[in-house]
Amino acid sequence: MNGLYDEFRVAVHSVWSRRWLVLAVAWGICILGWLAVASIPNRYDSRARLLVDANQILPDDAGGGSYSGGQQIDQIRETLTSARNLEKVALTTGLIGADAGEREKASAVAMLQKNIKVVPQQQNIFEITSAVGVGSLSDADNAKLASGVLDSLITVFRDDQLRGGRMNAREGLKFLEAQIADREKALREVEARRGAFEAQNIGLIPGGSGSPAQRVDAARAELSQIDSQLVSAQAQLAAANGQLSSTPATVAGGGGGVGGGVARQQLAGAQNELSSMRARGLTDAHPDVIALKSQIASLKAIADREGTGGGGGGVQNPAYASLAAMRAERQATVSALSARKSQLMGDIAKITSQQIQNPGIAAEYDRINGEYTALKTQYDKLLAQREQVRLRGEVQTETDAIKIELLDPPSKPTSPAAPNRPLFLTLVLLAGIGGGIGAAFGLSQVRTSYATASKLERASGLPVIGSITEVVTPDRHIERRKRLVWLGGGAAALVGLYALLLIAEFVQRGMVA
Repeated sequence: MNGLYDEFRVAVHSVWSRRWLVLAVAWGICILGWLAVASIPNRYDSRARLLVDANQILPDDAGGGSYSGGQQIDQIRETLTSARNLEKVALTTGLIGADAGEREKASAVAMLQKNIKVVPQQQNIFEITSAVGVGSLSDADNAKLASGVLDSLITVFRDDQLRGGRMNAREGLKFLEAQIADREKALREVEARRGAFEAQNIGLIPGGSGSPAQRVDAARAELSQIDSQLVSAQAQLAAANGQLSSTPATVAGGGGGVGGGVARQQLAGAQNELSSMRARGLTDAHPDVIALKSQIASLKAIADREGTGGGGGGVQNPAYASLAAMRAERQATVSALSARKSQLMGDIAKITSQQIQNPGIAAEYDRINGEYTALKTQYDKLLAQREQVRLRGEVQTETDAIKIELLDPPSKPTSPAAPNRPLFLTLVLLAGIGGGIGAAFGLSQVRTSYATASKLERASGLPVIGSITEVVTPDRHIERRKRLVWLGGGAAALVGLYALLLIAEFVQRGMVA
């Protein structure tokens, strides 16, 4: 512990013996540091809050793509500090003159883009901050410019949005009109090409809508459904046959004209319905006509077995007649499904045969159809978008598409946000004092001297017999006191300059307020 204390005393003595160096270095560092701090321009911040809301008169799906409300808010966020708007701000605030060159404009826009921040607080509320610190301007001018930049930015943005909404609708409508004209021209060319191709290959291209592959797939899908329906209809017909075979055709009783009359009435009704179908233009190959003819044949057989009625000593069983009619109906259903199945299988075989015999024609026709379908889809989509854009343009003409409301006006800064000059002045003073002490201590380490006899003994390895203390005469004592006064005056002057700079800083802030 005594050794550390001795070392501390030695260090203090070495610094004190070079006290004038400490003062000189402190003055030099402080003067240079304070000049550097003084050269930093004060930065003044102004803040404002802005509400930007899209007019939701139309639903989102009527806006059409890029005109929806959510994307409109994102677009506003990006264009608020666009280069075009900031160039107008620089002109209105006087940062650049009306005759400024492109380089000056680009420099002013870059400075504003760096110092203007837009922070979204909610979906459609934005906090805008401008920081201005131009070295060629006074603090009052910088503070005024900070709020003026926000005022000008909000004004330019509001005017630009009110005009830009209607202009964007007109430009979008013009673009869509040109695209629709191009698609319509291309669609007509494909239609003409398809018609010419069909005329050149009559008989090689099957009729119907869609490509050959699409028609084959549709026919196969329908054939699968018919197979399941035919199995069910055959099962129902077998059940009806079983019930009919176990039911007697007649029952004992007087008079026989009733049963025969029922069969003939059903036969007459079926024949009348067949005549009506043929009058409507249905041919014998139609599934309904085939089913009805099968039902008529069944009814004729029943009527022939029954005779004219009245003979045999019995009456036709009503249950038998009902089951016979049901069987006839199910036979007709099976016949119709079988006919349709045969027709579909024939169509599939025909299309497949044509594709095998003429693969190039089928592929070319398929390609033309695919091109036509794609163009038609794009054309219909563009037509729908044009109507949506036209409707939105009419809404924007009658109302304001964008609602802009200033929640908090730009604040008027009364004190600089940066730099923290009092803190910097204090840090420079402490750095000056510390630098002076460090310089003195470093110099004492470079120059070999021994403050105590024990230190000299340790360094030389020889015993020290004794030491002679300094004898201070009265004149020497007076001279030292004068130098000490001068040293204290220099230190006091340094602290006084520091205090004067602090007072000047606060006075300057008061003048801005």
